[in-house]
Amino acid sequence: MRLAFIVDPLPALKAYKDTSIAMMRAAQAAGHAVWVVQQRAIHWSALHGVCAEAVHVEMLADDGEWFVEVDRHVVALRDFGAVLMRKDPPFDAEYVTTTWLLERAEAEGARVFNRPRALRDHSEKFAVVEFGQFAVPAVVARDPALIHAFVDLERDTILKPLDGMGGSEIFRVRHDDPNRNVIVETLTHDGARTIMAQRYIPEISEGDKRILIVGGEVVPYCLARIPKPGETRGNLAVGGKGVARELTARDREIATTLAPVLAARGLLLVGLDVIGDWLTEINVTSPTCMVEIAEQTGFDAAELFVAALERACVAAT
Repeated sequence: MRLAFIVDPLPALKAYKDTSIAMMRAAQAAGHAVWVVQQRAIHWSALHGVCAEAVHVEMLADDGEWFVEVDRHVVALRDFGAVLMRKDPPFDAEYVTTTWLLERAEAEGARVFNRPRALRDHSEKFAVVEFGQFAVPAVVARDPALIHAFVDLERDTILKPLDGMGGSEIFRVRHDDPNRNVIVETLTHDGARTIMAQRYIPEISEGDKRILIVGGEVVPYCLARIPKPGETRGNLAVGGKGVARELTARDREIATTLAPVLAARGLLLVGLDVIGDWLTEINVTSPTCMVEIAEQTGFDAAELFVAALERACVAAT
């Protein structure tokens, strides 16, 4: 098949750790042609439908020069075997617009993973509330008074926007924090932006666990992202250390409960974030950590993904 990967600009991708590149390499190894599309290149016209300038790349093993361009031209998305939406957040108006275009492409015959409607319907931060039996106590609001009331109730909290990634704008706020007013004002834009406040989970010191679900199958290893000294965020983007571990019984309970539900909605790849025994996020836009898990355990989640993609495409025909 010809596979189109919608990703961030190629020079920004780090081949030694990037999950999208691992997926592209696995796809090429399985005999598929890898094409790359930039979000800004996707467009619709009455004459041709949803199209994009696409770049055919040959994947290389080297992590420095990791690809060579083979060809480049405008292609209708329906003409690819599958389209993989791997554009990183922020989940802004342009991201939503892209999901509209991709949904139109689906109507024209394209196979898109994760499905655009599912991407829109699953806020990575807010989606956890559907699974209240696992979700950490939280409040979602833009009224500062409601945020402050939650901080007073829980005494120790995490505050974050709903549309960020990589640890961006995440604050730990205690009830007696002298800066709590300005933090709440800044995050909510003085009550104009909705944010999430969650109970602080002390087990973050043992790692923020990324659990991958591929085609409804739970990967048996997670990547525990352990905060560096003096930090409360385990995100690798802010210096967290990734340590692969086997899933605990609680990890597996959470993942196996969510897996069939999310897969049925067209979410081929999902990354759950679990701290201690609590589900904190459901990542659906561009879940990562495949490379680190493979390096430390030998389990190739990228290869598993390509096999799941092939099955999903056959099922869709």
